Amino acid sequence: MTKDVIALTERMPDPWSVLAGLLSGGPDKLVNTAGEDAVVQLCDEEGRPLVSVEAPLLVQVAGEAERLLGATPPPVPFWWTEARATTGVAEAERLAGTFAARLTSLTGGSAWPPEAARSLAVVASEGVGVAPPAEAGTPAVDVLTDKVAVVIQDRPVVAMTAWLADAFRAAAEGGLGLQIVSPAGTTLSPAVRGSLPGWPSRWVVQDERDGYYDGLSGAVLAWQDGMFAPVAAPDSTDEEPRARVAASYQEGVEDSGERQLAVTFRTVHPADDRLVLGGALEAVWRELTGEAPAGWGTAEPANLPWSLRRLTDVAHERAPEPTWVVVVGSPERPGLATVRVSRTKAGVEEEVTLAFGYGAGEEPPVDAVPRAAEVLATRHHLQSMLVQLRKARRDLAVPPRFEGPGVPVAFVLGADEVRAMPGDRARKTPLAEAPVSLGPKTRPALYYPLPGDPSDLSGWQDFERLVRHLKGE
Repeated sequence: MTKDVIALTERMPDPWSVLAGLLSGGPDKLVNTAGEDAVVQLCDEEGRPLVSVEAPLLVQVAGEAERLLGATPPPVPFWWTEARATTGVAEAERLAGTFAARLTSLTGGSAWPPEAARSLAVVASEGVGVAPPAEAGTPAVDVLTDKVAVVIQDRPVVAMTAWLADAFRAAAEGGLGLQIVSPAGTTLSPAVRGSLPGWPSRWVVQDERDGYYDGLSGAVLAWQDGMFAPVAAPDSTDEEPRARVAASYQEGVEDSGERQLAVTFRTVHPADDRLVLGGALEAVWRELTGEAPAGWGTAEPANLPWSLRRLTDVAHERAPEPTWVVVVGSPERPGLATVRVSRTKAGVEEEVTLAFGYGAGEEPPVDAVPRAAEVLATRHHLQSMLVQLRKARRDLAVPPRFEGPGVPVAFVLGADEVRAMPGDRARKTPLAEAPVSLGPKTRPALYYPLPGDPSDLSGWQDFERLVRHLKGE
């Protein structure tokens, strides 16, 4: 049974509805709060949490429950309330299910997974105890060692939920890696993939044949010295270490015809109280899809309608600390971006990673890329931009199997970066095609076209030669 149960309700769960749900273990269960009262916990006799309930979230963006849960929610806007049961305690899982069942019966709607929330009866939990928690205040962490924090996620898509974001922060503050464990068949949200730091952090996938493997590299894993670590291949040596590769990772890699157009770029704005953030992302989104983003949020699900002003206000309130947000498109045109806003000596930087998905019969709008680049270069203080075409899923979910690398379509260098290079280095490149000037002739940005053919990886060789040339190597 899943450890997470989610209530999708038509009406906001009021305090009485939440209380009725929390009494799923009987009136003698202890209730506690954590996370500055944003999390309510149902506890055992020792005060240790059995079930942790996140504050209800109003979702005003269509398609998020379908994307992350495969569930059919009430019409937007609806309320999303997550309950997380303590790992390994069957009574805790039943308590979470009954909590969600009671909540949906009182406020309308449904629960995910439906089989977890079928009973309204009090759960017999007398004498049930919980092991001392791994980390007080971080209910998402299931196992904590001196090397890693381990999070178990049994849901269709491992998303950057508020729970998981807390685990990321706790691991970073403790100088630990974060290892996310999920069952076979689960996918990863691009927002989580882009946020996973380096070793020893990894996505750990359960597998019938090999036990566990890394969902991003395929390396077979085993629990060793307080963390999941690769298992050496038979031909591995000290001079050339190699990990075994899971059979499941190498299966189902045929080309389905689906594609992703991936865009990464960085802008640097002068620090100004009148600065409005998110405009660069919106401009690219409009050029490539003909519409603005649908919604955004500081975690998944993205719950707020797209708004430049609200995004700017959140970043301003958090300054000088950085702000991370996720941005999504409409269900008809899958699109997802992450934006990191930070204050630096150069000004206010926006780092954007964006992807759109296309089916086998759809053509990615590669011809619109030059227009998007010019808008960024002339209106949004572009520093650099890389566009790739990938053989990957239309729904943007990251599967636990091999996906070939994308190939570069174009690279763009902002006007300030071009101007800072000595002589004509930026214009005289080793590429077959000369760069195209964007913007004013006296202060242009440069657009470097690249092959962009997913069946031909030589485009990366061209890109690497270009980068080495621009660095003066």
